[in-house]
Amino acid sequence: MLKIYKTKLDEEKKLLEDELGTLGQVDKKGDWEATPDDKMVTQEVQDEGDMADRSEDYEERSIKLNFLELRLADINRALEKMNGGNYGICEVCKKKIEMDRLEVNPAARTCKEHMDKVV
Repeated sequence: MLKIYKTKLDEEKKLLEDELGTLGQVDKKGDWEATPDDKMVTQEVQDEGDMADRSEDYEERSIKLNFLELRLADINRALEKMNGGNYGICEVCKKKIEMDRLEVNPAARTCKEHMDKVV
């Protein structure tokens, strides 16, 4: 079963990295930073409306990028746990995470009882 979860995590990691690459780039600290849409960069700014559109686009890209970056961090954490032999253990109560929860979200950090807890 562990192999199946690893495959799912690796596949999602690849998809996330591809999507992140369309939204931004990695900075010197290793964090993802949003970059403007290529179409927006090549357009000549005509008026304040165009500037507002560029700003809105950048903000949307930043929000998406932040969400995807958090998900990627969860996936990387799960893969590290697999390598360390402590995958599938709830970070709150230290009990095994239910199999059906891991099937839905192989990067789950908590069991069902603690899934609403911030870790």
